[in-house]
Amino acid sequence: MSAFSDTLRAWRAKRRLSQLELALRAGTTQRHVSFLESGRSIPGRGMVVRVAESLELPLRDRNALLLAAGYAPGYPETALDSPRLRPVLDSLRRLLDGHLPYPAIVIDRFGDLVAANDAVTLLFEDAAPELLDPPVNVPRLALHPQGMAPRIANFDEWAQHVLDGLRLANERSPHERRAALLAELEGYVPPPPEPGADHLGFAVPMRLRTRLGELSLTTAITTFTTAVDVTISELRLETFLPGDEVTAKAFTAGLREDPVSGRGGHRR
Repeated sequence: MSAFSDTLRAWRAKRRLSQLELALRAGTTQRHVSFLESGRSIPGRGMVVRVAESLELPLRDRNALLLAAGYAPGYPETALDSPRLRPVLDSLRRLLDGHLPYPAIVIDRFGDLVAANDAVTLLFEDAAPELLDPPVNVPRLALHPQGMAPRIANFDEWAQHVLDGLRLANERSPHERRAALLAELEGYVPPPPEPGADHLGFAVPMRLRTRLGELSLTTAITTFTTAVDVTISELRLETFLPGDEVTAKAFTAGLREDPVSGRGGHRR
């Protein structure tokens, strides 16, 4: 049971919770949590699930905690090309199309592109062809010197926003591949400046130079918190919204006068 005890203790430390705080969340006692972490008590399957929920673990990590306790994984992980996921992916594609004329994408836990609507070609124009070869990694495409980076007018701020998101994701669910991606992307970005008195953080609209002019785009991210399949729970729907009236009009006019449908082959 040492594997479970060690894993539980590590996750509790990562979440910065005391044994009492975890016990209150999980509906048990501090004494019982202490016994679980020392290996003096063997948890039932239900307790493992309750503790995992209380620690707000992603489904993949909940499965790992169940395995460490000697139980079979509780959450299926279905391949994206499985017929079982076709209704979900079809619904996502309808959402993507419904967001037109503005760009929208679906990415997996590493930022690889799963699906996109036709408007994303405006974001990805002029990127090096090798960055657009599947699997397209969206954070890399955004920050790579041969990707979107030269066209992002406020690159330093936007890049820190992207990196902060990756760091947070890796803190919540560490993975070697994500850590390697983060290290690569940090090499493309200058160190953040010392924040001044008027600093409001790095979550700022992206100002992107395009064939339609300079556009201001804000992003909204949707995750699937009620999913019970690991694959679906790790998908993110990212929609780009106009940050001003000029951008809104440019997208509407640009799509009407120069449709992007079919350009770049990003629809998947």
